[in-house]
Amino acid sequence: MNIRDKFLNSQFFEFEKVDFSWHNHPVFKLKSNLTENEIFLGLTREHLIFLNDLKLDESELKPDSLIFASRHTSKTARPAFLVHTTGNWSENADFGGDPLELSKTSALLHKAGFISLIEQKFSPLLTQFSLDIEVTHHGPTKLDKPLIFIELGSSKEEWQINDAGELLTNAIINTIYKFIQLKKECSQIIGLGFGGTHYAPNFHRLIRNKNIAMSFICPKYYIQGLNNELIKKMIDNTSEKVDYFIIDWKGTNSEDKKHLIPLLEELNIPIKKTKEF
Repeated sequence: MNIRDKFLNSQFFEFEKVDFSWHNHPVFKLKSNLTENEIFLGLTREHLIFLNDLKLDESELKPDSLIFASRHTSKTARPAFLVHTTGNWSENADFGGDPLELSKTSALLHKAGFISLIEQKFSPLLTQFSLDIEVTHHGPTKLDKPLIFIELGSSKEEWQINDAGELLTNAIINTIYKFIQLKKECSQIIGLGFGGTHYAPNFHRLIRNKNIAMSFICPKYYIQGLNNELIKKMIDNTSEKVDYFIIDWKGTNSEDKKHLIPLLEELNIPIKKTKEF
């Protein structure tokens, strides 16, 4: 399935070709009722997790934020729609980006992506799909624009389901409208997450049910590798002002807490447990 074709052939929205390209491919602009924002659709043949250069100096495309529409692969191959931010918590950068580096991102864009997936109408073919927030992982980390991934997973079987592709594209377009809405409302608490497992169930609950938006989430198995510099990157690379460090208390063991909490206390941001919200 070519995800770009799902956008261009959508029955719900219409794109028009513009007179410039990006990465040697045509760029399309969404016909919309937005007056202060424009939505563009581009294509690159480079693997998104290894994309280290937007090549904006070679194009008239000047984005403020990026949403990467991507296929997702997992060992379990469970059907899923997923949202996450990107970065590497360790020296391992096998899946793109640099070691111990984080991308730029937006907590509001991250939340908008997840809520937009929740709000979609699921056809009977998609009832087995889960809606997941993943912790921050893989590349890219070098791009100087806030970004998130919204993915369709987790095997070739799901990638070929037409309804799944359509839902993904609808959710991505709706993400942009939801992001604009959240920015105008100024009602979200902005958090950075620590602890828990890859699919971050307690942070999932907060983002879904509370006025909480989160950018980076560091899972429990990388907490011992955190240092002051990396935590500062979490703060600095989040577009919004961070209100709280949020710890999945039950999803963090005592040794990890002994390492983490003194690091967080050095910074002038309050610490809360997920259960306090």
